[in-house]
Amino acid sequence: MAQVEAQDHGLHEHAAAAHAATHAEGQQHPIKLYLVVWGWLFILSACSYAVDYFGVHGYLRWALILIFMMLKAGLIVAVFMHMAWERLALSYAIIVPPLVILVFVAIMVVESRYTEITRVLSFGAGP
Repeated sequence: MAQVEAQDHGLHEHAAAAHAATHAEGQQHPIKLYLVVWGWLFILSACSYAVDYFGVHGYLRWALILIFMMLKAGLIVAVFMHMAWERLALSYAIIVPPLVILVFVAIMVVESRYTEITRVLSFGAGP
């Protein structure tokens, strides 16, 4: 019985060592991945500068700049901060709070419009 337990314990140690080796190898990413991400960051930055170069104005300008900014931030967080390979719970802990803040900002924007309209109707001409 002791011999079976010793063999079983040896198998567990071997499996743990193999898992640790696999996990250590999994943390090294190919250089091609980083070069592709750098290329996409360059392209997105060029698109962001093109918005100013071509003189886009108004809400379209700000929407495009914010979209390019969020895409670049997402790439940086996913690849360079290794969030693409983290546990789902950790990803949720980092991604969900900014999304909730964006929802609250949208609610404040809607509320500010309502407040402005109410003041104009109640007190006359606006600023």
